[in-house]
Amino acid sequence: MTRTIARQYPSDRDDIADLVTRRPLPGQKVSQVDPFLFLNHHGPQTYKPNNNGLPFGPHPHRGFETVTFILDGSLAHHDTGGHESIIEAGGVQWMTAGSGLVHAELSPAAFKRDGGDMEILQLWVNLPSKLKMTEPRYTGVQADGIPHVPVADGDGTLHLVSGDFDGQAGPVDSLTGVFMSWVDLKDGASVTLPAPAARNIFFYMVSGNAEVAGTEIKEWYLVEFNGDGDQVTLTAKSDCRFLFGHADKIGEPVVAHGPFVMNTHQEINEAIRDYQAGKFDRQPLNL
Repeated sequence: MTRTIARQYPSDRDDIADLVTRRPLPGQKVSQVDPFLFLNHHGPQTYKPNNNGLPFGPHPHRGFETVTFILDGSLAHHDTGGHESIIEAGGVQWMTAGSGLVHAELSPAAFKRDGGDMEILQLWVNLPSKLKMTEPRYTGVQADGIPHVPVADGDGTLHLVSGDFDGQAGPVDSLTGVFMSWVDLKDGASVTLPAPAARNIFFYMVSGNAEVAGTEIKEWYLVEFNGDGDQVTLTAKSDCRFLFGHADKIGEPVVAHGPFVMNTHQEINEAIRDYQAGKFDRQPLNL
């Protein structure tokens, strides 16, 4: 059966300096879609030459994972686990903060010099208590390392980040079995995507609009689905792009404080003390 829509949530506009930012999660009426905690949608916008670039200098994380989709532009990553990369348009970076990292996400020097188009989304995925203090890790994947799977009789493409689809596997091996992708569909195209009934769906309409079971999904809306089926069928009402993922529910208490997401206030206090004591600084950021 095809799942139906339970609710839709609009994004809140919350620009960061000159960076256009929309945030559908958390919102006034939704705190999480377990295990998905947070989404920032930056852009789309065009930066002029000699710009300041992205403002995300060194900052800590513990207890969850960040998944960053570079839809346009480029992103330089550095962290205290010794990882660094520049990911270009169409690529993804997946960072497991685990027991704690300091990282920076900035525009490369060439982008700040030349300017250009930029659109980036960052999703936070929670970790269960047994994995919150796991060893940090990082995977950066360029566009050519992500399977582009034809869907909708060739009128669409599923960009497979993690999990399996149509006989192919995404390049990221998720610790918790998260399926994650983004999908491009042409106007009028229809697609049916598997979504096991026991798992929570993450669905965000990045651009355009579509329809599910007679209900319109608008641009920049987060969609919560009922658990009344094992697939999602969608028809594009314009050229559209959306994030599509699903995962098992964790079902544990969530205590979030800024860049830390744990299960108890005591664990948050421990994270703050460990960060202040320099325990996240395994290696220099090399910025």
